[in-house]
Amino acid sequence: MLTLTDTATAIVTEITHQPGRSDAAGLRITTATTPEPAFEVTAAEQPEPGDQVVEQGEATVYLDAQAAELLDDKVLDAAVDPDGRVEFALGLQG
Repeated sequence: MLTLTDTATAIVTEITHQPGRSDAAGLRITTATTPEPAFEVTAAEQPEPGDQVVEQGEATVYLDAQAAELLDDKVLDAAVDPDGRVEFALGLQG
């Protein structure tokens, strides 16, 4: 199952706990329809039917079925660039 680094957990929590968001809000990762494996990351108010739910600390991530399969042995990391944009990266679980 996908795991999150402490930094990713903090950033996902900050994104999804903004005022006006539901208690079920999370980050949703879906597979993009491209020839190469690619992912789309969006804030979601709740999971879609069939999503795998990953909870770590106060962070919640929803994965569509294909993303859940492709990310099963991965670690999600995150950082904020100098312009304030969040960048996500994937690594293999140790």
